[in-house]
Amino acid sequence: MVKYLGSKRTLVPLIRDIAAGLPATTAADPFTGTTRVAQGLRRAGLVVHASDTASYSEVLGGAYVAAGDDVDRAELRRLLAHLGQLPGVDGYVTQTFCRTARFLQEHNGRRVDAIRAEVDRLGLEGTLRALVLTSLLEATDRVDSTCGLQMAFVKAWSKRSYRPLTLREPVAVDGPPGTIARADANAHAASGALDDVDLVYLDPPYNRHSYFSNYHVWETLIRWDAPPHYGIACKREDCRSTKSAYNSVPRAWGVYADLVERLRAPWIVASFSDEGFHRPEAIEALLASTGREVRVVAVEGARYVGARIGIHNPAGEVVGTVSHLRNRELLFVAGPDGAVIDAALGAAERRRGAVVAPLRSP
Repeated sequence: MVKYLGSKRTLVPLIRDIAAGLPATTAADPFTGTTRVAQGLRRAGLVVHASDTASYSEVLGGAYVAAGDDVDRAELRRLLAHLGQLPGVDGYVTQTFCRTARFLQEHNGRRVDAIRAEVDRLGLEGTLRALVLTSLLEATDRVDSTCGLQMAFVKAWSKRSYRPLTLREPVAVDGPPGTIARADANAHAASGALDDVDLVYLDPPYNRHSYFSNYHVWETLIRWDAPPHYGIACKREDCRSTKSAYNSVPRAWGVYADLVERLRAPWIVASFSDEGFHRPEAIEALLASTGREVRVVAVEGARYVGARIGIHNPAGEVVGTVSHLRNRELLFVAGPDGAVIDAALGAAERRRGAVVAPLRSP
């Protein structure tokens, strides 16, 4: 999978095991991002509805959440082979993200331009289009020259950036196929789109970092709209105006509380970092105020790589050190029956061979 700030890679097995222990057959992931958790829930046997505001999330969801056994994998491989042998061409990516900015080396940027233009020329649609674009996005991520965020590129070309861009077939995910939507989580909940699921997983943005700005290259790669840009990172002009209330200190709690209060699913699993805006006690109280019983589990982990390499100035010189190298993710499990939650946590603990007991006894 691609590099992603806030990725729940280390939490996915635990979330999957907990979900498997709850009486749920359907789930929603309304902040799905790269769909890691949605894939885990699918592998647990749940039918997943994944959504996000990002165009790249919609494409990844099409490849990993919605794609089923009916995908013509032979045709997909034929398409990837055709696209993989195209000669490179100069285009928006080469000029913007190789020459003006330095996210990719030109030999790969030219191939991205050629492949992406051919996808539109072929008129690919639906799941096949999502799989092909996912292959291109992941291939581009494997040869970029960043620390994972697209707010900046590294001073010297990364070793991986010299490698040739290679398209790979996205892996098929076990479990029943689900659905995908591009939608704001609160608006989606207000529309009733989440009312019929058994479980909702919540992982909203938790600080000032905008995912739209952090991954603007992916957004442009999927939209293919050649937007005007600004700054050293050549961010899309609409990064100035595309803002989430979840990234705003004055607004974040209000929209989070609004979302939780709208959810009709009996079971909620919510994750939150100790580096986020909100106090864990407030989140626990909010979930409990809906009439659900709540358990809280803590998982220690390393911070994302960009936070571990130190603080640099624009010349690439180290000018400071980070305050801490590890953080703590909190997992809130809420539902109508605390005994069922405890049993699910116990079963997850036995499967994982690690302590996942609640922080506090009920």
